Amino acid sequence: MLEFEIRHKDLMGRIGKLQTPHGTVETPTIMPVINPNLVSLKAADMKQYGAEMLITNAYIIYRKADLREEAIKKGIHSLLRCEMPIMTDSGSYQLYEYKDVEVSNSEILEFQQRIGSDICVPLDIPTPPYAKRERAENDLEMTLRRMQEARGIIQNNLLAGVVQGSTFLDLRAESAKRVAELGFDVYAIGGVVPLLASYTFDKLVDIIVASKRNLPLNAPVHLFGAGHPMIFPLAVAVGCDLFDSAAYALYAKGKRYITSDGTRKVEDLQYLPCACPVCSSYSVKEVQEDTDLLAAHNLWVTFEEMRIVKQSIVERNLWELCERRCRAYPALLNGLKQMAKYSALIEKYDPATKHPFFYLGESSAYRPEVLRYSNKLDRFTLSGNVLITTNLEEKELTEQEQFDHVFFVKPPFGPYPAELSESYPVGQAEIPIEVDNEARTVALQNVLKLLELNRNRNRNVKFVFRYNSSWEDHPLIEEMRKYAEVRVMESN
Repeated sequence: MLEFEIRHKDLMGRIGKLQTPHGTVETPTIMPVINPNLVSLKAADMKQYGAEMLITNAYIIYRKADLREEAIKKGIHSLLRCEMPIMTDSGSYQLYEYKDVEVSNSEILEFQQRIGSDICVPLDIPTPPYAKRERAENDLEMTLRRMQEARGIIQNNLLAGVVQGSTFLDLRAESAKRVAELGFDVYAIGGVVPLLASYTFDKLVDIIVASKRNLPLNAPVHLFGAGHPMIFPLAVAVGCDLFDSAAYALYAKGKRYITSDGTRKVEDLQYLPCACPVCSSYSVKEVQEDTDLLAAHNLWVTFEEMRIVKQSIVERNLWELCERRCRAYPALLNGLKQMAKYSALIEKYDPATKHPFFYLGESSAYRPEVLRYSNKLDRFTLSGNVLITTNLEEKELTEQEQFDHVFFVKPPFGPYPAELSESYPVGQAEIPIEVDNEARTVALQNVLKLLELNRNRNRNVKFVFRYNSSWEDHPLIEEMRKYAEVRVMESN
């Protein structure tokens, strides 16, 4: 059984220590894809970029007689001339692309075991997105039968259980539950490459969450085919630990230059917007003309982004990294907004204390910290005269006004007592002077929640809600009149 020790957490992301027969791997991490047919791409060189684990295709090795013979005789690590942990794929991608492969599930599993793979993968059946439900159900049943078969074959190697189900979230959930019942060392979410290629990141978030919430917490989750760094923050935030990348080489072959927020045609560059060893040592023309240099840059920037993600987990500001990265591309922003819809789930995993809260846009209004604060409003038991004001500068009240409690309203959290003005999270929240409607809406919803909770407990409590004129057009202001005396005041 694979050992997986979690060291740091933020949102549903975590930094873990994964024990394999060939050493410890720190997650989240990216596994470069090594094509055994391309001798110029040396597996041993991957360590300099930051790689701790590799992935290669057992089916490609199996089909080529000389590679198969060497792998059986000397082992996969000798074949690739590398002692890092190696995961072997089964040929499912070839099955998806070419509709058939010249090997059975049992044959490819036994082969992976013989060549000493650290993590073996069964031959699952990938179903394309938006396929008919009947096909997705049939493919899933075949995949699950193969998962069951794999459990009886692999004895001494680690084994990955693959989650399928196309874009049907109930099938993804069912697949994850049944695979979890079988018990695997690693869990992999497959069949998502077409969604990545089409930048359908909102649907990708749905699939990851539907799978993740039904998988064990004590095992890493691999997102198959996700190798572009632009997806790392979002995918890690919803619980993915392992990624594999052939993108660095494929994009270089297509003359594309990877950055953390997208891809550019290298021929369009007049400057190299990067400080990696390649871009610091070679000219634009040299990188444009040399595929190996371009592939090396792509790898450097891929691992750099993963290190940034890991540091954000340690600092507990992964959501803010997602906000910054996802605003670079509209499709990523769709993914961020979709992730915000799962705040109630994410809040269960998210650490209770963090660094200061930075409001970076409307998605911040739905962060787990805001939901957690809203859930604790019932702890305020009020009596007498209570002032709730949106004017954070209103520290001094007139002599004619006497209040037993004073609450200020800070978007997106809503009401907080003056005594908590320096406390995390609301007292340490950094927000812009002019906030968007989402932040105000969530803040006013929480004001209403506080009013309703306390009116139900004590009919004699009297509320005064005082708001700046800039809030006047918000429809929830009228709702306040059911519970409080409402006054408008001019903004300073």
